[in-house]
Amino acid sequence: MPNVEINGRRADVEDLHRVATRNYGHFTSMQVRDGAVRGLELHLGRLEGASRELFGVTDGDPDRLREFIRHAVRGERAASVRVAVVPGAQEPSAPDVMVSVTAPVADTPGPALRVRTVVYERELPHLKHLATMGLTYQRRRAREAGFDDALFVGRDGYLREGSIWNVAFWDGEQVVWPEAPVLPGITMQLLQGGAAKAGVPWSTRRLTTDDLPSLRAGAAAYSHCPAQPLAGIDDVPFPGDGAVLTDALRAAWAEVPWDSI
Repeated sequence: MPNVEINGRRADVEDLHRVATRNYGHFTSMQVRDGAVRGLELHLGRLEGASRELFGVTDGDPDRLREFIRHAVRGERAASVRVAVVPGAQEPSAPDVMVSVTAPVADTPGPALRVRTVVYERELPHLKHLATMGLTYQRRRAREAGFDDALFVGRDGYLREGSIWNVAFWDGEQVVWPEAPVLPGITMQLLQGGAAKAGVPWSTRRLTTDDLPSLRAGAAAYSHCPAQPLAGIDDVPFPGDGAVLTDALRAAWAEVPWDSI
């Protein structure tokens, strides 16, 4: 099952060494089922936009990216796929596309997570880039302190995003997403689009830790799971409306179509 390709060919040791020692680039992660992906066009758009910003690429070809993914998956019915755009071997400004294929990850949620807030802002938060040391460090520190993960708060005091996830809340009437400089996660975008079809009300607004006691439930949304419940944040537990939020998010998720690779 594991397969790593660079520009449509099997990656060799030199390729892997180059990627491992150059911490520059961007990526997107997706789940493939029966040769299809939810939100494929959004994934391809993310890669094209980030390549323009990080590499100055102005002639992105979504069909080329799609073919690289299709070739690396090699007909597997289910897989986890990560597509990274990294500096090229000969010319760093002419990037290479690395596609990594591994076993699929189920989208079923695990036990509700306890998370803690920490003041931290990802660099270039609108990009899913390879500079992940800071967020990994904050997640590790949270676990050392007895929590499952970390939720970032900006220096402005507003809630932002989790280590590798966007956060959604239920305020008793609707789903609420923090309004802040965050990564526009593909899962979050798809949930927001599916919510309209499913009749699930939602909005964005600025939130601080002072708002937490008034919120009824929280959930993490990321590529492996659209609705991972949160048990509480810091010393604020959620009062038991978690099923309402996760049911709303899963109803929205069910409205998202699959796109053939």
